[in-house]
Amino acid sequence: MMATFRMAAGAALLFLVSLPVLAADAPGADVQAIERGRYLATAGDCIACHSVPGGKPMAGGLALATPLGAIVATNITPSKTHGIGNYTLQQFSDALRRGVRADGAHLYPAMPYTAYAKVTDDDTAALYAYFMHAVAAVDTAPATQTDLPFPFNIRLSMAGWNLLFLDTKPFVADTSKSMEWNRGAYLAQGLAHCTTCHTPRNALMAEQLSKELGGADLGTWYAPNITSDVNSGIGSWSQQDLADYLRTGRAAHRGQAAGPMAEAIDHSLKHLSDADLNAVAHYLKSVPAIRDKADTKPVTQWGQAGDALNAIRGVPLPQNLNKMSGAQLYDAQCASCHQARGEGSFDGSLPPLFHNSVTGRSNSNNLVMAILDGVERQDGKGSHAAGHAVNHVMPAFRQSLSDEQIVTLGNYVQKMYGNPAIKVTAEQVTTLRDGGAPSNLIGLARAAIIVGVLVLLALLVWWRGRRRQHA
Repeated sequence: MMATFRMAAGAALLFLVSLPVLAADAPGADVQAIERGRYLATAGDCIACHSVPGGKPMAGGLALATPLGAIVATNITPSKTHGIGNYTLQQFSDALRRGVRADGAHLYPAMPYTAYAKVTDDDTAALYAYFMHAVAAVDTAPATQTDLPFPFNIRLSMAGWNLLFLDTKPFVADTSKSMEWNRGAYLAQGLAHCTTCHTPRNALMAEQLSKELGGADLGTWYAPNITSDVNSGIGSWSQQDLADYLRTGRAAHRGQAAGPMAEAIDHSLKHLSDADLNAVAHYLKSVPAIRDKADTKPVTQWGQAGDALNAIRGVPLPQNLNKMSGAQLYDAQCASCHQARGEGSFDGSLPPLFHNSVTGRSNSNNLVMAILDGVERQDGKGSHAAGHAVNHVMPAFRQSLSDEQIVTLGNYVQKMYGNPAIKVTAEQVTTLRDGGAPSNLIGLARAAIIVGVLVLLALLVWWRGRRRQHA
């Protein structure tokens, strides 16, 4: 369970300044602590999961897709009836950093408390001040509640998971590193929770720390390798490239953000200070390299400008449009924006398709998802929850292109502009269109319970037999 799941996963926007700030009227409220907490909540991307488009900020209700089913985000406004208004600082800290609610029930790690555990006591107190005094209370509960299948509907099971996988130690600075490195590490490991999306998971859905930031599937999108490896990761990116990408979602001749990463930038990262973005970039440049063997050269060095116009001039379209060639599909659906030779838009708003990490990477899921769902960016003006202008950078073709057409088009783009060895398959497109591969964890958990019960019964029979022998 992750933050795909944030998808994830898976943010308090800096523009929440438009919300009523009650510091002047709230007894014991510290204005500086509140504003610091506002910034930290932005870094933590709280609003992205705890608000629904068009709803009230932090009121919950967003269903986060996980391999086990939908986890519905809760109301974290200071409502005393349906939110966290009765939480003490200690109870707030336990929920944020230990995944335990005030009533003692355990949270699921779709809420990335495994990363928030790194947050210091002082920053936790500032976040508490912000949520209690600067977020408007919403006295209603989300319309739906989390309802996972057995055995995951037993929240107490998370206590055992936490014993195995939760590191409760707050961040400790490395005195051998610079202040910039430590600040970047603190943000990336903690509030920004980079590992939650970019680190693969084991069979029990815990992060594989031996592959930290090495890239992971997030249901449908792929969170790429962001280690310092030159071929698979961001080793060839400059610190400025990374900082620019974190602020804008674009880095020339490198890549562009889409899906969950675009949301993280628009709701959170773009609102951070230049110093903090540079610190995160500085830290990421130091992360130990992890390489995918399929990446035989940097993922941003594949392909070149080109077209196949000569192959389609004067050639009629087939009666069955599913049999259109890749060149015909590209000319019909893509060339008007990406240009005939894949150079991208002249103003730079649309990147070239060659020398692009999306077409050069050994995982082609993001190419397929961009075709299926398009690319949306938000202008950041106004509240995420109350509504904001959405910029459709790339239209979605989910309704207009069949699976067969997407396979043909995807493979044409890969062959013409990206790594030609990487293919788009029919099974892949069908699976991504349907929401991603199902998890076998539920079946494994139920099988483990059955085996455990059988072992206990066997031990009971053996014990009773021993007693009879002694008698």
